[in-house]
Amino acid sequence: MYIGIISKRMGKAKKFYVVWEGNNPGIYNSWTKCQLQIKGFPGAKYKSFKSLVEAENAYGDNYSEHYKTGIKSSKKMTSWDQSVIIKNSISVDAACSGNPGIMEYRGVDTYSQVEHFKQGPFPQGTNNIGEFLAIIHGLAWLKQKKDSTTTIYTDSRTAMAWVRNKKVKTMLKKTAKNDNLFELIDRGIKWLKTNTYRNPIIKWETKSWGEIPADFGRK
Repeated sequence: MYIGIISKRMGKAKKFYVVWEGNNPGIYNSWTKCQLQIKGFPGAKYKSFKSLVEAENAYGDNYSEHYKTGIKSSKKMTSWDQSVIIKNSISVDAACSGNPGIMEYRGVDTYSQVEHFKQGPFPQGTNNIGEFLAIIHGLAWLKQKKDSTTTIYTDSRTAMAWVRNKKVKTMLKKTAKNDNLFELIDRGIKWLKTNTYRNPIIKWETKSWGEIPADFGRK
């Protein structure tokens, strides 16, 4: 799910803009929309691409693979480098069968993969919502433990943006089937607005490190 709204005539667009770091990271089909995401954001990272496919592929990469050279690195790693990954960390992830579909999320110790928490399955949700709730659950869990130093890894830029902005931008409509899920979303937003935290939330670089340790292994 992309933050930017791409029109039905996107095939005629000359360029697509990837915003890795900005007000709302995502893919945009005009420079005007891209500017709104980088304006007033120190150190914004963005780049234009000639096609939507190129932009989608780039958005899944670390921005440095494109930002400086415009050429995707050929380096492939079959497993993540333990000298790079922060040891004092947990990893969170969500799994969704369909979009929307049955969704669940969990948090694990990054190195041992011991499961710390798990919620679901919810009968009707989306992966982005699950990723968002997983981060909030992780933050609340760590705060309850009076732990302000442990890092949280997530592979979702969208969820990171929702947490940062304290706002969920989902296309999922509220129904009797997912009412409890929307209650959790509201509670999560309220938690963000009434609590502070110092725990770093870092993007897990799947292209370089492989699947995040909290992955459900259903791909």
